[in-house]
Formats: sequence, structure tokens, C-alpha cells
Amino acid sequence: MRNLDLRWLLCVITAGTAAPVVAQERFEQEPILYTTAASQDRVAQLQTQLARDTTLLTHGGHSGYLKSLLIRLEIDAASQVLVFSQTSLQLRQISPHRPRAIYYNDDAYVGWVQHGDVIEIAAVDPQLGTVFYTLRQAPDKPPRLVRDRGQCLSCHASARTQSVPGLLMRSVYCDASGRPWFGAGTYTTDHTSDFRKRWGGWYVTGQHGTMRHMGNALSLDREAPTQIDREQGANLTDLETRFPVEPYLRKTSDIVSLMVLAHQTQMHNRITLANHETRQALHYDTVMNKALERPADFISATTRRRIQSAAQQLVRYLLFTDEFPLSAPLKGEAAFQRQFTARALRDRQGRSLRDLDLKTRLFKYPCSYLIYSKSFRDLPPAVKTEVLNQLREALLGEAVAAHLPPDQRQAIASILSETLPGFRLRRAAAASPPDR
Repeated sequence: MRNLDLRWLLCVITAGTAAPVVAQERFEQEPILYTTAASQDRVAQLQTQLARDTTLLTHGGHSGYLKSLLIRLEIDAASQVLVFSQTSLQLRQISPHRPRAIYYNDDAYVGWVQHGDVIEIAAVDPQLGTVFYTLRQAPDKPPRLVRDRGQCLSCHASARTQSVPGLLMRSVYCDASGRPWFGAGTYTTDHTSDFRKRWGGWYVTGQHGTMRHMGNALSLDREAPTQIDREQGANLTDLETRFPVEPYLRKTSDIVSLMVLAHQTQMHNRITLANHETRQALHYDTVMNKALERPADFISATTRRRIQSAAQQLVRYLLFTDEFPLSAPLKGEAAFQRQFTARALRDRQGRSLRDLDLKTRLFKYPCSYLIYSKSFRDLPPAVKTEVLNQLREALLGEAVAAHLPPDQRQAIASILSETLPGFRLRRAAAASPPDR
């Protein structure tokens, strides 16, 4: 495999350089054991099934195992977004003329490159965080999913992923071949990002009125790399004039899909952070309780503060605090929006956290739909209870959710009370005993 020896890996969704690497030792120690612990994500489950029946994936010509893999992972092709910056595992195969395609659902991500040696995959495990895999594009050999054993964390466990094994969406300035001008600066993209700093190195299709972004634009002046033509890349609906679109499953790189992806990647990271912070803090207390001959269930004030802080960060992101406001409406591909909203859990009034707004914000009811994810469901009880308590207080008061008008807070609270097990408008009892 030509490119697998590259040291700066961005395994699935990166479009930029990585921040300084966070020491990985803590992920390899108790209680996380990132490299050695068995993963329970959906790719690991498919890996187990393939060991029994290799016919579950079929090779299909130019795209190889891509179509079959998407079906097995329940990923809709309408989620397709395209990135042309040379910032991923198989960078030598990527250019503005031949972008990389990314497909995703709520907990799995697939990256496909034309003529690539492998398909790149990331899946979110409730306990480990994001786990990375490759699938070799070899039609003459049985399909085999290979799990990365920590190498991807050199980029995917940094301050830009909330310092946990996570996902990263970046915006960069690219030259005509797709090479990033790293010295010009790069931007991590989530729902708080300034619209003008989004999607450098990505193709973007869809309408966005007078707002401008970095997508579809090349940086052609080495002396002034930040000078790009945002007008040329604005409100683009047809990519056929940019590169040959026939090899791809769709002809688009949908703006609404890109918006959802930007929110979702960092939402996963914050859920993982809450999980790891809690488990690490409680594990430390367990060790110290034994050493100091304290009761086994003693929880220190430091641990309580760590759990409360992690919960607060999670609640703020859940409720789209500091979301960048849209100054013009967005119009994307109907196919993506149909498949995205089809998975909605709705209350008796038909409202859902997947209902899109696209006029002044991304969602009509700004509370992340990933609150229904397995990763959120499987949070340690101590932090999950704290998150639900803080969320309830934010929706009934104004401290954290002051950016939302009272009718929206009430609507979100009502939706959650009918669709999220364990969420009640009355405060739950504390999950842990008082300090002794």
C-alpha cells in the first residue's frame, strides 16, 4: 500500500494539519485501554461477521467495495461530501480534479479515493471513542477490515478533537494541485465556525445567498495564499465543470450535509470526553480509596468537579451555544434532507430534533440529535445524570440556554420528555453519595 507509511495520517475526515499531539499513554492505560480493548462499534461487528462470511461484501468494479460497504453500514450515498485538499491517508491520489468522497451516518464514516489502495473508515465506539479501520481494495482477496492500533491518534487525539480519540473537520487554503498552504492558517470546523472560514479544500454545492465560504476556491498566489476568490465558489450547484463527476455515487457535495457533518464530528468528541473524563476520575478515586483505606464508593471533590465540568461542556454543545447565525437561507439537496429526517424520533406534535431550519440556524429545535446515540446512552451514570440535570435546568431556566427564546426551550424540553428515556422535567436524584 503506497501511502500507508505516511507519518501525518488524517484517517477519515480531516482537511488540514493536526494540532500538537496529545500524549497517548492515558488512552492505553486503565480504564480506557484504547488499543487493546475490544471495540463494540458497528464496523467491529461487521468485522466479526466477515470472519464467518466473506460474501457479505462484494467488489463492484471502479468503486470497489464502496457500495457494498455503505449498504452494510447503513450509510446513505446522499450524505456524500467531497474534499480535494491533500490531507488524508491517500493524499497522492487526491486533487481538485479527483476529490475524496466521504459518506456518513450517525456513528460511522467512510472515505473513498479513486484508485485508492484502501477504503478508510471511522466508527464511534461508546467507550473508546472513534476507532479507525481500512478495507483493502483487492478484488482477488477476501475483504478484510483492519483496525488501526493507535497510529491514527497522532492526529486524531489532539486539542482539536477535545483531546480524545476523535474526529476532525478542517478548512485550509489549497493550491491548484490540492496542496495546503499550512503557513496561511487552518480552521477547525463545527457549528460555531464563522461561515467565511468554512470548507477550504472542500467542494460545496447548494445555495447560500449573500454568505460566502472558502469552498470551491483555490489559492493560486504563493505570496498571498489567503487571497481566494470566494465569489467564484459561491452558490455552486453543478460540479461537472470542475472535475469528472461520473466515478462518484452522487454529483454533489451538499451544503446541508457539510453543515450536519461539522456539528456531528465535534458532538461525538464531546460525548467521548465526558465518558473518558468520568471513567478516569472514578478510576483514580478507586485507586486512592484503596491506598488510603477509604470506603470503596467514596467520590472526591476533585472527581465531582471534573464530572460537572465535562457535563457542562457537553450541555453547551448539545444546545448549540455560540452557534454561528445564518444571515441568508440555505438550500441543499432534497435527497440528503429526506434521508436525514427520516430517522427522526418525533413527539405527539410531530416535532423532532432532526427538523432542519436552514434560515437562521441549522436546526429548528437546537438540541443535538446525537443525544439519542448509543454513545450518549452508554455514558457512565454519574456524568449522564449530571448532564440530564444540567440540561433540564438550562431548558427551564436561562443560564446556559439564554441564546434560545422561552418557546424554543419549552419545545425542546417537551420533545425530550416524550422521546428520551430518563429525561423528565423534574430534577433527578444525585447519582453518587455525598462526600464523607
